[in-house]
Amino acid sequence: MLYGRGAEQAAIGRLLDEARGGRSGVLVLRGEPGIGKTALLEHAASAAGPDFRVIRATGVEYEAELPFAGLTLLLAPGLDRLPALPGPQRRALEGAFGLAEESGPAAGRLLTGLATLGLLAEMAAEKPLLCLLDDAQWLDGSSAEALLLAARRLQAEGVVLLLAARDDEGAFPAAGLPELRLAGLDEAAAAELLAAPAGFAAPAGSADRPAGSADAPAGGAGRVPPDVRRRVLAEARGNPLALTELPAALAAEPAGSAGSGSLPLTSRLQLAFHGRVSGLPAATQTLLLAAAAEEAGDLAAVLRAATALGAGPDALAPAEQAGLVRITGPEGAAVLAFRHPLVRAAILHRAPLQQRSAAHRALGEALEDGDRRTWHLALAATAPDAALADALERTAERAEARGGHGAASTAYERAARLTPDRDGATRRLVLAAEAATEEGRLEHAEALAERAGARTDDPFAHAMIAHVRATAHFWRGDHPAAYRLLLDACTPGIEASHAARMLFQAFHAAWYVGEEPVGAVLDRLADLRLPAGEPAAPLVRHLLAGTLPLLGRPAPPLPSARETAAEARRAGAVPSDLVQLCGATLILGRDDETYELAAGLATEARAKGAVGMLPTVQFFLAEAELFHGRHRDAEVTATEALALAEDTGQRQWVSQLGSLLAYLAAVRGDADSCAALVRRALAGAGPGGAPPAGEPWAQWALALLDLGRGRAGEAADRLRPLTTGRHRHHVGATRAVPDLVEAAVRLGTPESAAEPYERFARWAAATGQPWAHALRLRCQALLGPDELAESGYLAALELHRDSGRPFEQGRTALLYGEWLRRERRRTDARPHLRAALEAFDLLGARPWAERARTELTATGTPAPAGPAGGPLAVLTPQELQIVRLAAQGRSNRDIAAQLFLSPRTVGHHLYKAYPKLGVASRGELAGLL
Repeated sequence: MLYGRGAEQAAIGRLLDEARGGRSGVLVLRGEPGIGKTALLEHAASAAGPDFRVIRATGVEYEAELPFAGLTLLLAPGLDRLPALPGPQRRALEGAFGLAEESGPAAGRLLTGLATLGLLAEMAAEKPLLCLLDDAQWLDGSSAEALLLAARRLQAEGVVLLLAARDDEGAFPAAGLPELRLAGLDEAAAAELLAAPAGFAAPAGSADRPAGSADAPAGGAGRVPPDVRRRVLAEARGNPLALTELPAALAAEPAGSAGSGSLPLTSRLQLAFHGRVSGLPAATQTLLLAAAAEEAGDLAAVLRAATALGAGPDALAPAEQAGLVRITGPEGAAVLAFRHPLVRAAILHRAPLQQRSAAHRALGEALEDGDRRTWHLALAATAPDAALADALERTAERAEARGGHGAASTAYERAARLTPDRDGATRRLVLAAEAATEEGRLEHAEALAERAGARTDDPFAHAMIAHVRATAHFWRGDHPAAYRLLLDACTPGIEASHAARMLFQAFHAAWYVGEEPVGAVLDRLADLRLPAGEPAAPLVRHLLAGTLPLLGRPAPPLPSARETAAEARRAGAVPSDLVQLCGATLILGRDDETYELAAGLATEARAKGAVGMLPTVQFFLAEAELFHGRHRDAEVTATEALALAEDTGQRQWVSQLGSLLAYLAAVRGDADSCAALVRRALAGAGPGGAPPAGEPWAQWALALLDLGRGRAGEAADRLRPLTTGRHRHHVGATRAVPDLVEAAVRLGTPESAAEPYERFARWAAATGQPWAHALRLRCQALLGPDELAESGYLAALELHRDSGRPFEQGRTALLYGEWLRRERRRTDARPHLRAALEAFDLLGARPWAERARTELTATGTPAPAGPAGGPLAVLTPQELQIVRLAAQGRSNRDIAAQLFLSPRTVGHHLYKAYPKLGVASRGELAGLL
């Protein structure tokens, strides 16, 4: 039984009940060692009963070098369901589990996490699934990332995921997941546990806590002398493990001794286990050391290694009798499990380095060829060893092929330590730094790069090191540092193709620094002499032609994005190489080309499972949809992309996408949503107070909200620094100039918008786009002189007619109607005001619709009431996305594969959408849409 855990048991019970009804739930149990986390996991397994399928795994402290070790153990019972997953997801898990050929590219970490979600959903197809993961703080990084990503996306699969983690390790961040922190037992429960009979059996089905389980307070210490009892209650502080282990340890201390109470509890418990181990025969201690060093619990390997160290199989019995270890599993595949991780820690910490090295060497020699053998031999090595270093590099390469960048980094780093020659060691340190960057361990990557840089004078090596450091700075938001590192590293001796890749990244960093750095990067790109057939060549030409006019500099003709992409692909460019081309098309107003290219790349990424680049591509796609007045489409695209960016920690795109969604909220007049999205997008400035990437879009959003609500002064205060400051070349800042002109004219200070307008007019001329000329003419009409206003508005409306931009067309019509009413031409004003009102109502642009309705009423014509909104307006962005795909005749499984959800979640959203739409079946959707 459990003592004093009623609230915790109730929380777990609620999750199980919800899963029986088809809902999924996640809970992270946190607490110090021995606080009862494992006992609660065992309680969950018992409470689930036959209604649930139960799978479990335990993180092992020494498995961090084995990519996906924990995930493989957890999901092994469901490997028979792999064929049911979409192709890219199936291949991602096959690669992660080492079941596929390693010649293909590694799956992105996002795809592996989504595939994990898919497999969990498949395993829950017949009955709810309970996943129990103990000691999550020791999961290898690849497994932890995949599981956390899947956990954040669980919705309606009938899956319960319980994760137990220490709160003192700091190695298992689970932001966004519900947590339950376990405190010590209260005084009554602690006394009850301490008085319980000594000795107990492990809970049924426990695979990782043997009899006398440290974390499972199912029995206490039996009869305890009163003086010892008082000390145990004082020192244990309600910790169940301490309540069961300290009585014997304290009873064995000399009378009157009380010094141990000053130690931290974890150290005190480790000493208690240390004392238990020290009382065993020497051969048993040797066998236990081999077992502690062997991370997988492979009993056969442990026994072979122990024999080589002079301890036979019979040395195992005393450890079993002492309750320190337990043997589970069938003969031939038996597993040795320690009573508690602190037992393993005590054994390893008490052994001298020489003995630990001998244990690792014996284990390496006892294992067959493979990565585990290589790792044990490497841990035993005390001097450079070229052959072993080569083997570790091959281990690192295999880890990278499976997507285990953290494990690869560790392997490269240790290989560097074992490499005799200086240049070879430097190369491996650079590889370790690159892999650490891929893993997101930016500080460690920089430290490795610094170590590598101190060992070599080779220009190319230093360029690679600078690239690693710049990437780390960029993802932290320190764009100036990233820009300077990359530009300085591109020395004349660097190969042109590699310099082009570095300069592309330097351009990205410079974009957030200012116009002058952008120009400096463009100059360096123009000076490159790229060989014929180099994939970067057409991309460089397009970037120069699309960006130089923005800076007021002469530029070559701008080819179409389709031509540029086709030429680059013929030269060997891959889809990720073309992503920046989407941004380049937006710079000079080629929004149609942006939409075509981004939509194609997004479709290609979904089909191939290259979903890591989707947030970037979808940001550009959402911008194009927004600029074309397809606001609902832009909201759907950006909402999905924001979730993907958050799942993968792409902070830059979290900021950009959140700010774009804030702009859409501003159009609707939803002040609360706009403010919340801006706060989310701008949370956390970069080093030195550098603004987040979404700052320009966020300021435009807030200014548009002010302008729509008639607060011209507040709008102008936001728009002036945006359109004149260091971000004035950004897409959002450039296109916000017409808003500044309108605000300045309303304030009676048109001169304050003169310089930004002149820049905008030059940009509009360079684009050659009719819609851009329409906006320029609208600005001219606002700025005067008054006798030219009407011709300006009429010319702008004519250009708007075929531009497919209803929001801007409506705003021009509104401004013209307002001007006509002020000129006392009410009859002439009415059709333009009605057209503006109709456009705004259809777009859901409530502040603008109210403004048009007020103006129309002022002409003496009653304005019609606003529409209730179309049937699709009641759907959430995800529901709308699913409904549209279902209306095309796609199955739940097909929709799930495209949107990276589970089929049951798709069905759940359709079930919620039907009554909102007033339909009863899938067949009615096509007609409705």
